[in-house]
Amino acid sequence: MPELPEVETIARTLEPAVRRRVIAGIELLYRPLLRRGGRKGLEGMKGRRVLGVNRRGKMLLIACEGGRTLVFHLKMTGQFLFAGATEPRDKHTRLVMRFEDGKNELRFRDVRKFGFLLCLEGDPMAACTELACLGPEPLDIGLAEFAAFIARRTGRIKSLLLNQTVIAGIGNIYADEMLFDARIHPEIPASSLGKKAVERLYDSMKKILTLAIAEKGSTLQDYRDAEGKAGNFQFFHKVYDRKGESCVTCGTPVRMMRIGGRSSHFCPKCQRKRAKRKR
Repeated sequence: MPELPEVETIARTLEPAVRRRVIAGIELLYRPLLRRGGRKGLEGMKGRRVLGVNRRGKMLLIACEGGRTLVFHLKMTGQFLFAGATEPRDKHTRLVMRFEDGKNELRFRDVRKFGFLLCLEGDPMAACTELACLGPEPLDIGLAEFAAFIARRTGRIKSLLLNQTVIAGIGNIYADEMLFDARIHPEIPASSLGKKAVERLYDSMKKILTLAIAEKGSTLQDYRDAEGKAGNFQFFHKVYDRKGESCVTCGTPVRMMRIGGRSSHFCPKCQRKRAKRKR
């Protein structure tokens, strides 16, 4: 599933390609994709100019004139691509957005069909429960706030990082990488982490996500940005998807375990399962 760095990259590459363009029409090819707004909502987008594209958590927002917003969640395999109107459509194309300038059309492709679209009117943060329930952005949150919500949680730290209502945008790849970088075992209860461990995790979160965005995300299978380019951060992975391979720090084989039904990759030596007692 595209996580914060991938969705941020898509937003940054999509925004200059659609900003100020006027929508000529939106063709919905897979009806279950649209969860809110209905066909009338999509028809109401005709003639509206795109004002910008941004991200919230793992969701992508296309803001248009008249207080209208299209909110996409890419889920596992959602992709945006541009194509000429006469080019054949891939069988996995679920939605097509045409523009009045006729230069090209924007297509949303989703092999697994898990992605969804919300067509909203008004403030999207207020009108959309999927956005309203999200926690703070990890690149915006301050250390004091970050430490405070960790101190209140008794659950395992890996599960906490994946909880979108606590902090938005982090998924399996980057949770594993930042926990390794901070030398924290994924099963340690969040509230048992000492001050220094929390500070390490906070710094690692900022560092890993910033680097991943700079490398345009991780391409493991389907992910591409809006220009059709793959990301490069997979070449920087130190534990994720490296089960059985030698730890880049100590040489110990990387292990994989299930936490809350999700795979977690870690080094058993660099990330010992113990937490320092708080003083």
